[in-house]
Amino acid sequence: MYRLNLPDYEIKLRSVGGKSQIFDFLRRKFVALTPEEWVRQHFVHYLVEHLDYPQTLIANEVELSIGQKKLRCDSVVYSRKLQPLMIVEYKAPTVALSQKTFNQVAAYNLLLRVDFLVVSNGLQHFCCRMNYERASYAFLKEIPRYEEILS
Repeated sequence: MYRLNLPDYEIKLRSVGGKSQIFDFLRRKFVALTPEEWVRQHFVHYLVEHLDYPQTLIANEVELSIGQKKLRCDSVVYSRKLQPLMIVEYKAPTVALSQKTFNQVAAYNLLLRVDFLVVSNGLQHFCCRMNYERASYAFLKEIPRYEEILS
């Protein structure tokens, strides 16, 4: 696959019917190995193993509904009271992060109203903190530790 700007971890891969799969430790199952999934698995491991995010408070492929339309957040991080705190959107390493990427995660945030939005293609990672009182946001220099997003 691709060399990412994320720490390595013990990757579990398998092939079924000639198709590669990667183990998603949050969903506890093997899923299709796509470039985006490669980024997701590395990023989630980074959150859990390096930034102390509780594994049990992160969900992958979270479905949202707007009327008849179904949306799917790549990952959502929750508080200990199960309130959504952060939405993470992943792109393949070959996809440049753009305003369109931020618009996508911002659309999800209309429903969840989280404090942190993150986009990553595995090579670049951007995190912004929302300020609803001022109707603004500020980009952070790095992805915050879990305890930092609780305040």
